[in-house]
Amino acid sequence: METGIRRTTAALRERPRADVLIIGGGINGVAAFRDLALQGVDVALVERGDFLSGASAASSHMIHGGIRYLENGEFRLVHESVTERNDLLTTAAHYVTPLRTTVPIFSTFSGLFSAPLRMLLHRKTASTERGAFLIKVGLIIYDSFSRGGGRVPRHTFHGRRRSLAAQPDLNPGVKYTATYWDASLREPERLGLDLVRDGAALGGDRARAANYTSAVGVGDGSVTLRDQVTGEEFAFEASVVLNASGPWTDLTNAALGDRTAYMGGTKGSHIVLDHPELLQATGGREMFFEHSDGRIVLIYPLNGRVLVGTTDLEHDMNEPAVCTEEEVDYFFDLISHVFPTIPVDRSQIVFRFSGVRPLPGHGDVAAGFVSRDYRIEEASLPGAGRVPVLSLVGGKWTTFRAVAARLTDEVLARLGRGRVRSTKGLPIGGAVGFPRTQPEREEWVHQHLSDFGVERGTRMLHRYGTHALAVAASVRNDDEDAPLTSLPRFTTGELRHIARSEHVVHLDDILLRRTNIGFRGEATAEVVEEIADAIADVLGWDASARRAEVARGLLATHAADPVTV
Repeated sequence: METGIRRTTAALRERPRADVLIIGGGINGVAAFRDLALQGVDVALVERGDFLSGASAASSHMIHGGIRYLENGEFRLVHESVTERNDLLTTAAHYVTPLRTTVPIFSTFSGLFSAPLRMLLHRKTASTERGAFLIKVGLIIYDSFSRGGGRVPRHTFHGRRRSLAAQPDLNPGVKYTATYWDASLREPERLGLDLVRDGAALGGDRARAANYTSAVGVGDGSVTLRDQVTGEEFAFEASVVLNASGPWTDLTNAALGDRTAYMGGTKGSHIVLDHPELLQATGGREMFFEHSDGRIVLIYPLNGRVLVGTTDLEHDMNEPAVCTEEEVDYFFDLISHVFPTIPVDRSQIVFRFSGVRPLPGHGDVAAGFVSRDYRIEEASLPGAGRVPVLSLVGGKWTTFRAVAARLTDEVLARLGRGRVRSTKGLPIGGAVGFPRTQPEREEWVHQHLSDFGVERGTRMLHRYGTHALAVAASVRNDDEDAPLTSLPRFTTGELRHIARSEHVVHLDDILLRRTNIGFRGEATAEVVEEIADAIADVLGWDASARRAEVARGLLATHAADPVTV
């Protein structure tokens, strides 16, 4: 198979040298790739699966300041997170939008004394419930971090009567609700793909990124890379190696000849429900609250479905992360705690997923109190000379730009180079020129996509941001473009463009990460077959390969958890 992305892998093999080799194509890796390319650094990135297919694909789809981290005393991290959230509302406006978040509160003063103990000891204490007074103090501090550049409104507090009037399905035992604003990340994988494409566009031949390419060994000061599709291996040299493989960091270091024990990631699972009654009960807002075990959980309307999560469990990285039936029971219990009159059952689950947070080792600190901050560890690659290996430990979605800037500065220092340009305020991908208001969006569609009609043109802008221009140009040149019979909101020409230009190797890349088809539970056998028919020629699949991809796509979207490559 010789598709575009395999040609990209071949580009690594043909010039097996770069200033920097990044191992790991999650959000922090691809953000560092873009930042380094912006500085004119010769940078290569490899990802053993698809871009954004590991821990970064298992997020709660939020860009948030992390209000609960205040209880851990992580004020620096919260301030940085709020600042980055505000920035992304502009620089990633095509995918990041303000999110109204409501906290149901069942007591007034609970947690007032135990919370300081949790901050000091990082342990769960006998009383874990947070009352209204404690939450109010936290929200005042949280809002203060947005002063001088805030993009979202301040918090509000309501008593029982107004809370139930706004959301009549809430637990009638609620005493107060607190409402504040964070941000929704509607298409996380597509935002990550934009970072990859930005890096490639900024760096040209000096910025190369390949998915389904893994780092499997080391020899004579070089890293052994393997094409996961063909099995071919080749040596690759770099002046600096950046290990950004998230929860797999220790496993990657082991493959590079250095047995580290930096990581102690915890598993977080989610379920996605097709449940119109529950969707309506949310009132269009995320419900963010404390469950009976002290775990902070969420019920979140997203893409026409309801996302429910998340757990925080210890996990062995040698084992696959799966959403268990016990976790599903836990989610149903938390839903009944907030909306006791709304029944939920397993038939309404359309998708479930699980991932491991890239947290540092934490000994006996309770999982929910492990720091979400990050640090960089340095070692050397075995072999001739001294090639530094920088390992990122920690990091989260919201702070990816700041993390990448820190990584880039560390790399530049080792290369003896200076920063050329900051990524602060720099629009990402389809956010360049993105119209911010509804009238502006309507006018943009009228000017650029009028031949597609208002409905389809609006959908394309919503899906791709201003990259919709490139999609539209491709579709106009596709004489066989037609809506899918099984899923008319996508067309064959659009899917062929995705397959041709967005680093697609497998069918599930499209179902899970280039579209929200899998997330919404729309990957029926008919849909998967029809998409496979549309893109088979583009990706060079013969009848046998097409059948294998259909089977893989169905397994990835209908098994208890998506396939992890």
